[in-house]
Amino acid sequence: MIRRYDAPDVLFDLHLELGEGPSWDAAAGRLSFVDILAGHVYVADPERVVDVLEVGAHVGAALPAAGGGYLIARRDGFVRLEMDGSLEPLALPLQDQPDLRFNDGKCDPTGRAWAGTMPYEEAPGRGALYRLQDREAVAAVTGVGLSNGLGWSPDTRSMYFIDTQAARVDAFDFDAASGTLATRRTVVDLSPSQGDPDGMCIDGEGCLWVAMWDGWEVRRYSPDGRQLGSVRLPVSRPTSCCFVDDALIITSAVHGLSDGDLALQPHAGAVFATRPGVSGPGATQWVHLAAPPPELER
Repeated sequence: MIRRYDAPDVLFDLHLELGEGPSWDAAAGRLSFVDILAGHVYVADPERVVDVLEVGAHVGAALPAAGGGYLIARRDGFVRLEMDGSLEPLALPLQDQPDLRFNDGKCDPTGRAWAGTMPYEEAPGRGALYRLQDREAVAAVTGVGLSNGLGWSPDTRSMYFIDTQAARVDAFDFDAASGTLATRRTVVDLSPSQGDPDGMCIDGEGCLWVAMWDGWEVRRYSPDGRQLGSVRLPVSRPTSCCFVDDALIITSAVHGLSDGDLALQPHAGAVFATRPGVSGPGATQWVHLAAPPPELER
């Protein structure tokens, strides 16, 4: 039986063009999220937005960094963003590929950063999933349509990955020491389905919470792919989610909605919160790590 969780409350009614990437830095007591197309990184405490940082380009994710600030997945690559707005480029694999941009990203349990790419215009297989160590971005998964949600199992042995264009949640065997991947397998097949899988997070029980773009909900799946529940939203385009202790935070988007759609969805682009009865870990902060062997995984 699929459980229906309580409807969420509006936390921040910001009408974000393409809200994404919520992340809870428990050590700093800060929630961050981005508006991809506006190039904004929002920094908030649990009750109010305290800062908006201008990136000057599309930004797919803002990952809390050890020592303060954020590692951002900017349009062209990985860049360090300080709280005063200063930027330090680290690795820019898309610098000469303006038809592509970085999208969603997260840090694995050791503090190694991952982020994926997508084409601005549909072009199957043009995207990739990169990992960053030191100042090198290594393509760990290639042939991606639209790189999106990431997450790790509580025992760190599996990495979950969403390719929205493939309409699947896949898992890889994950070696935390080296950051290498093996044995890709499909956990949840969402084709055909109402909506497209977008961002996701993992709760403390190892279950996956998947935001369904054009699906009006966030779904909870067991590690073996069974749907356990859903949070129904008053907006059609939820984009991602994260936990702040026992609160599930959900971002959403205005992008692509018509005037008629917006009249029926006055809170489109808002950030929502609900308490589904489970909790989840905060984000792992990004740290510099020594580079692993340069092999290329598929």
